[in-house]
Amino acid sequence: MTSQLSELLEELTPKRTVEELNKFVVGQEEAKKAVAIALRNRWRRQKLPEYIRDEVAPKNILMIGPTGVGKTEIARRLAGLIKAPFVKVEATKYTEVGYVGRDVESMVRELAEVSYQMVKREKVERVRERARKLAEERILDYLVPQQFTSFGIRESQDAGKREELREKLRRGELDEKVIEIDVQEKAVPMVGIAGPPGFEELENQLREMFSNLMPSKKRRKLRVKEALHVLEQEEAEKLIDMEEVAREAVFRAENFGIIFIDEIDKIAVKTPGTGPGVSREGVQRDLLPILEGTTVNTKYGAVKTDHILFIGAGAFHMAKPSDLIPELQGRFPIRVELKPLTKEDFVKILTEPENALTKQYIELLKTEGVEIEFTEDAIEEIARISEDANNRTENIGARRLHTVMERLLEDISFNAPDMSGQHIIIDSKFVRAKLEGIVKDEELSRYIL
Repeated sequence: MTSQLSELLEELTPKRTVEELNKFVVGQEEAKKAVAIALRNRWRRQKLPEYIRDEVAPKNILMIGPTGVGKTEIARRLAGLIKAPFVKVEATKYTEVGYVGRDVESMVRELAEVSYQMVKREKVERVRERARKLAEERILDYLVPQQFTSFGIRESQDAGKREELREKLRRGELDEKVIEIDVQEKAVPMVGIAGPPGFEELENQLREMFSNLMPSKKRRKLRVKEALHVLEQEEAEKLIDMEEVAREAVFRAENFGIIFIDEIDKIAVKTPGTGPGVSREGVQRDLLPILEGTTVNTKYGAVKTDHILFIGAGAFHMAKPSDLIPELQGRFPIRVELKPLTKEDFVKILTEPENALTKQYIELLKTEGVEIEFTEDAIEEIARISEDANNRTENIGARRLHTVMERLLEDISFNAPDMSGQHIIIDSKFVRAKLEGIVKDEELSRYIL
């Protein structure tokens, strides 16, 4: 499993990583370059001799730039490239130790949970075929009970009927038949309770205790199709070693995990000693050991944070990176500034990425039988209006395109069910007719765009 990750990382040279990111994020070459190098360094570290491997710490990155320019998207797509555990957290959600709320260690526990689910899915996928066969046998046992002979050999009362049903089951002919089966009862999920540091450990113990008290089996009536899925999951979990999954999850979180801390500028203290600054500064102090390297207890084992890659991000329009406490600034040695998006960037965002907004709307309306086509001058006009709206009101980056496009296609989206079979060409004239009145009225554009 880990060797597969290393192979994947080996193929992802910094240039290749940037090329992959270009498919989803427009511009911001400096930020892409920084994360591509950070990713490559993870592979390089795995190749080092053991005596020096632990000494090489990841160089955490601080992304500075307005909202909607691609900070989160770059980090999320980066994690997706190597199937690494990734969590995005908001710095403002955490409180200093001693205050009621989430403590910063919970971000590492969240990463361990994501890593565990990721490894479990991969392991389940590898045994899915075997699990399916075992689930089929269990379904057939309910349909045609088997009995044990005096020699302890399982023998069907009607072997021919059993095989006939097996063929029907595989062809999907029994999908709608309702059967009563015994299923493993899942533990009732406990809602997270805010409490003092270390309370999560108590919560985990309580969860385990309650799961042991609950009946392990429950009789349920299900359609064969659903029953097959439920039993397949049960059999797959029996076939995999959960302790091995936990070990692999901890290793992957420690060595390949990425934690993206958004809104980090909101905990910067500009005027220490006034207002809620003490709490914000406290969160910064609590973050220090996590970023420097500490051990956090999770329900899957102790996770060391020494080699987790942290990416901080913030607009920093109300504060500056120098407003963070010096020790925290030192934990983010690589800083990249993401530039505000221009009209040319908006044109690329609307046309180039695989998930471009224009492509999404074309496909959405196609489901109603309505075909829409964007001309080049229409895209230019949408980009111009979006840039203009960002300059005159709050700059919300690429998110402005969502607002503009939704307003532009509002009537078509509303009437689409009655317009089946129509082909609509959206050109610059159409765009201006729909949006120019709003753009000219500054007060109106503040509310609508």
